[in-house]
Formats: sequence, structure tokens, C-alpha cells
Amino acid sequence: MADSGCLPGLAAEVPKIRDAPRHTLLVRLTHWLTAACFFALLVSGMEIVVSHPRFYWGEAGNALTPPLFHIPIPSSRATVPTGYKLVLPDQNGWSRALHFQTAWVVELTGLLYLIYGVFTGHFRRNLVPPGKEFSGTIRRVLGNHLRFRRPDAAEAASYNVLQRLSYLLVIFALFPLAVWTGLAMSPAIVSVFPALVTTLGGQQSARTIHFLVSLALVLFVVVHIAMIFLAGFRVRMRAMIGGRAGSQ
Repeated sequence: MADSGCLPGLAAEVPKIRDAPRHTLLVRLTHWLTAACFFALLVSGMEIVVSHPRFYWGEAGNALTPPLFHIPIPSSRATVPTGYKLVLPDQNGWSRALHFQTAWVVELTGLLYLIYGVFTGHFRRNLVPPGKEFSGTIRRVLGNHLRFRRPDAAEAASYNVLQRLSYLLVIFALFPLAVWTGLAMSPAIVSVFPALVTTLGGQQSARTIHFLVSLALVLFVVVHIAMIFLAGFRVRMRAMIGGRAGSQ
């Protein structure tokens, strides 16, 4: 979005912009369902990592195999060498069940959102960055964020360029890769579609990539929440709950 100095009469349009429809019902529902699933996946995923905080590359990996890297935390199993004498309680059963069940929910939610975005033009209209003055807009928006400046009022009606690019990266790259690598760790799925794991180089490779992608998604969520507070928590939450931008 261009700043107020480049749009004549913007001040008169601000009330209309802030009261304009922002998010459709389906976008809001899939957003909050995905947020709840992400929290469940994060908690259960952390517990799964605690069971074996070592990561390998290839098809096989165990406590006797040199890891590609390891997380310097205590393990929940005494047989896993981590450098700590402390052994945490092993709650791997519930965490795996919750992780796998929640994964199917978020995958179906993502599929619904993808179908909606393609057939309604949501992606083209709201997420694909405008080509006009693209580089200049990038510099301006990035400069505002780096200096922690509050976005102008016009952004209450749309996403800025950095938001659009980050959302596209998550929707069309990180999320599909997380799904792919997650399915590649399922023996039942791999027995039917072995190419899911062989393409990645093995199940341990899939696990390692899945972990790194998860870290990238966590980073996105942290920045996303920070930007919500920077842009105005009340107006952003009102838009995602009620569908309209409202006022600061």
C-alpha cells in the first residue's frame, strides 16, 4: 500500500477503510482452527523431540549413529546420549497420538483454505503483491518495520508487501513441505507411496527437514504476533474475529 503522502484524500477515506470488510468467514474459521492445531502440534512435537533430540541424514539413525546435529537438552530416555545425566519422564505415547491426529485436521483445514483461495481469487486479490512500484513499496514497508513504526491507516484494509510475501511462503512452501515430510515419516503412508521418502533421501532426512521447517514456522508465528501488536492489536484482532477492521 502506498503511504498517505502518495494518496490524495486518504484521510477522508480512513473511516471507510477501517469499517470495510476485511476477512471472510471461511478465512477467519480456517485461521483460528489452524492456530489451535499449530499450538497442539508445537506442544506435542516438543515432547516427541525430547524422546530423541538427535537428528540424522539418510534412512537410518539411532543412538549409536553420529548425528547431523543434536539439541542440547535432556532426553526422556537414558539410552540416548545427550551429555546430561538427567532423564525426563517419557510421555511419548500421548504426544505422538495428539501430533498425528492434529496433523490430519490441519491438513484438511489447509486443503479447504487452498481450494477457497484458488476458486474465489483470494490469493490473487489479497496475497499476490502488486507489480506497480513493488521495489519501492518493499523498501518503505521494511524501513517502517525495522524502525518499529506503526503502519499507516490504509494498511487496515489490506496486507502490505512483506506480509503478502511471507504468507505466500508459508502457504505454498513451508506448509506443504511440513505436510510432505510428516507423511514421509508414516510407515503406512510410505508403504503405499514410497517416493515420498526416497525423494527426500530417507526417513531420517524427512525427520530433520520436518524439524527445520517447524522452526521456520515458529519464527513466522513469533514475527506475525509481533507485527499484530505493532500494527494495532485491537483493530487486527477485531478484523480476524468479526471480519471488519474497526478502529484503533
